Amino acid sequence: MTTKTTFEVLGKKDTRSGFGEGLLEIGKKNKDVVALCADLTGSLKMNAFQDEFPERFFQVGIAEANMMSMAAGMTIGGKIPYTGTFANFSTGRVYDQIRQSIAYSQKNVKICASHAGLTLGEDGATHQILEDIGMMKMLPNMTVIVPCDFNQTKQATIAIADHNGPVYLRFGRPSVPIFVKPDANFVIGKADTLIEGTDVTIIACGHLVWKAIEASEILAEQGISAEVINMHTIKPLDVQAILKSVAKTGCVVTAEEHMKNGGLGDSVAQVIIQNDPVPQEYVGVDDTFGESGKADELLAKYNIDTPNIVEAANKVIQRKK
Repeated sequence: MTTKTTFEVLGKKDTRSGFGEGLLEIGKKNKDVVALCADLTGSLKMNAFQDEFPERFFQVGIAEANMMSMAAGMTIGGKIPYTGTFANFSTGRVYDQIRQSIAYSQKNVKICASHAGLTLGEDGATHQILEDIGMMKMLPNMTVIVPCDFNQTKQATIAIADHNGPVYLRFGRPSVPIFVKPDANFVIGKADTLIEGTDVTIIACGHLVWKAIEASEILAEQGISAEVINMHTIKPLDVQAILKSVAKTGCVVTAEEHMKNGGLGDSVAQVIIQNDPVPQEYVGVDDTFGESGKADELLAKYNIDTPNIVEAANKVIQRKK
């Protein structure tokens, strides 16, 4: 669904391209940055880094578990490895290697995962991982970042090089509106309040941030003032941003291209239930696998599109005391 919005759009591009550009830029700035890819160089947009720094690029083939172990070993020599493959193969296929060799050992590996969620589209359920945020955020020492557009993905890719410790960076395949300024300052663990409001808080990550912006416009036409927060860092979570917003609005909707179980929604719920219990509604995939199809059609079918955020906002407002 497309909705007119007054939010400034700077174009449209896939977030994986933001990763590719960010990787090249940080590679030029930091000679310790190395890149590893599991036979998906083009899909991850890592070609430019490979061409510029062939001696710092390692094509490991379809051997993702080996790639994670190699990356962990490289950190011992002071390198900053960025691994690249699809989100399903970056997590589900290699969870043991990540847990034991990277998270437990606090290795400085940047796990960069493309083609996450339903918007992978035609590749279907086997590739459309919807559990990865939960899997990764539960690992001690792991930072989890889900940027919203091309610019923010580029900024996050550059920023994580200065973070000492393992990072999971999740991005995607489809072209989405670009609305983050190219010179914006990306701070790990610091949420961005995009629109201020008084009636309902909408907290979103990844591709659903733009859907939340669209939803806020529809809600405004209904006389509802929605505050929209881009929670690009799932772990560590910006607790103060959540509490400040819900203290004002008294209710919250979370929106994510992920299972309702274990994702952003559950992280926000833990915060509010322990500090300021207010009504919450989840917009997420409801305990099911995906299927092959067009990205926009899948978002609509699995109830994680703009109208679903609008519906959730209206519902949660009615639950306020």
